[in-house]
This record gives sequence, structure tokens and C-alpha cells, in this order.
Amino acid sequence: MKDGGRKQGAASPCAACKLLRRRCAQDCIFAPYFPADEPHKFANVHKVFGASNVNKMLQDLPEHQRGDAVSSMVYEANARVRDPVYGCVGAISSLQQQIDQLQTQLAVAQAEAVHLRVRQTASLWNPRPTSPTNSGSPSSQPKPIFDMDMVVDQTTYADSIW
Repeated sequence: MKDGGRKQGAASPCAACKLLRRRCAQDCIFAPYFPADEPHKFANVHKVFGASNVNKMLQDLPEHQRGDAVSSMVYEANARVRDPVYGCVGAISSLQQQIDQLQTQLAVAQAEAVHLRVRQTASLWNPRPTSPTNSGSPSSQPKPIFDMDMVVDQTTYADSIW
């Protein structure tokens, strides 16, 4: 059975104390958040923030907020390991670019749908004759009601707010 990352009755150190090669005290601040069976979790946090800074941050927070703080530190540390320069901001920026591209594609698809609806409506209001009535003279041909060529300005949708 586990108690805050350590087995009851045994002096099994938490992942933080194991990595730092120190004895894990009963009141170890890391033990509830960095269990022994998840050593990679603390390794990345330690690499990015340092054990001393993590210790200070956790001690400065009320107990009910520490779990969320550790989750945030782990997320940021993992992002920093993958992308040392931008971290989470790089992931957010990449997702924002994907959103912009998808919004552009959606706008183009919506414009095509409108174009098709207009074309369909125009063909209902202005059907083309099946046989020429005045031997094909240009003045007798019906004129289109709408100009069917639509141009979508994609630069408006591609600009990011970032």
C-alpha cells in the first residue's frame, strides 16, 4: 500500500529523494507529488526548475494548491525538454497556427457552398433555353442575373492574432 509515494512501514524514498540521493523523511514535501514509481516526472522538473526552487515553490503554496502547481511544473518541464527555447509557448503557437489554417479552410469551404447556392438559385431563376430561338444572335440571349465568379480573400483569415 502506498502513502504519498512511499510504502508504509518501509523507508522507500520518493522519486525526488531517490534522484537527489538523500534520505526521504516522513514529512518530505516531494513525496505526495513525486511517487517512487514515476522517477521521470521529477527528473524533468529537477532538470528545468531545480530541486531547491521546486521545494520553495511548494512550501510557499497552501497544501490544496500544491497538486495543481506540481502538474503545471511537470507539464512545463516536459515541454521544455522537448523544446528548450519555447516550451509551452511553442506548443500554443503551433496549435494557433493549426487553428488559423483550419479557419481558412472553413472560410473557403463556406464560400464554395455560397457560390454553389447562388449558382443553383440563378439557374432556377434564369434557365437556359434548350433550343436557340433567334438563331443564336447575341442580343436575344438572356443575360445572367449574377456574376458567378467569386473570389475569396484568404489573407484576412490567415492573419494570426498572435
